[in-house]
Amino acid sequence: MRQHTFQQAPSGDARKGSRTVRARVVALAATAVLGTAMTAGAQSPQVPGTSVGSAWSVTDDTGVVVMIPAAPERVISLSPAITEIVFALGAGGRLVGGTDFDDFPAEAPALPDVATYQGVLMEQVVALEPDLVLASGMGLTPDADIARMRDLGYPVVTTYATSVDDVLTDIRLIGSALGGDAVGSAASLTATMDADLARIGGLAAGAGTTPRTFYETGDQPELYGIAPGSFAADLVGRGGGEAITTGDPAVWSMPLERLVAADPEVILLGDAAYGVCPDVVAQRPGWGDITAVRDGAIRPVHDVVVTRPGPRIAEGLASVARAIHPELTDDLADFPSDPAMCGVPTGSAPASAP
Repeated sequence: MRQHTFQQAPSGDARKGSRTVRARVVALAATAVLGTAMTAGAQSPQVPGTSVGSAWSVTDDTGVVVMIPAAPERVISLSPAITEIVFALGAGGRLVGGTDFDDFPAEAPALPDVATYQGVLMEQVVALEPDLVLASGMGLTPDADIARMRDLGYPVVTTYATSVDDVLTDIRLIGSALGGDAVGSAASLTATMDADLARIGGLAAGAGTTPRTFYETGDQPELYGIAPGSFAADLVGRGGGEAITTGDPAVWSMPLERLVAADPEVILLGDAAYGVCPDVVAQRPGWGDITAVRDGAIRPVHDVVVTRPGPRIAEGLASVARAIHPELTDDLADFPSDPAMCGVPTGSAPASAP
């Protein structure tokens, strides 16, 4: 069964690297965006933090000041995005635990599973004796589990991005929490990412049009899109589209009547990797009068790099920009191509007609 493809949280039913995403992701995504305004205000500029002797502190995305007593050597990551960030900062060797959905980089799936969609495996946490836990906020790591780990004395830094800029802030925050070379690596990485994002955004803005764009994240048991105030909506805007959202930051389901009224000119299929392809969408009852369906502007995108708020987010923006504006494909050829989906070979420009 195809489900919502939101990628921040780990899957409790899929094994590592599996492409199956269970329905619980929908509930987690809805929980995650509840209180988006609070999260946006909580993004902390306090990087790298305050030092006290050999210890230092960081302020996480929930406003909690977390004391790091010494350079962490046994780190647990509780989301695939965080796992990617730690590896990208050159600190992957310090990871002792991850999630059952960690699939990138190649070393990530070998990490012991500490988190699933059912929550944090507390006995595994205790057994691994971490000196730093990196968690996801707004319910993606259950609040009760975060509180329990703090009660047990573990430093827990919580992140949650609601915009592309927040992703960069969180990478610097994680670098600050890790300390040592990771601080400089975070600064260097985010500078490169910022330049890449600006370049892609500039190309998209220069395309001259901003087509109404619906990003489909799942179609079972109902239709799902992106919520306003989410970083996925931010990506669509930066990619040269006008994001059609659910209209409520706490809701990810999209009623058909709302979608038809919005009349998207482009439909992006974040669920294409799960078998939802343009020909399937075009045959759905009630979709025939939608402009994107009539024009054949239904295009697969590489959902993992689009919806996972980590170091590959510029690749995600490139995927979105190519799909909204296929004429930019050659200009963005230096970014990794999307994997082959729906019979479209890797590296091919999205079709603009059936």
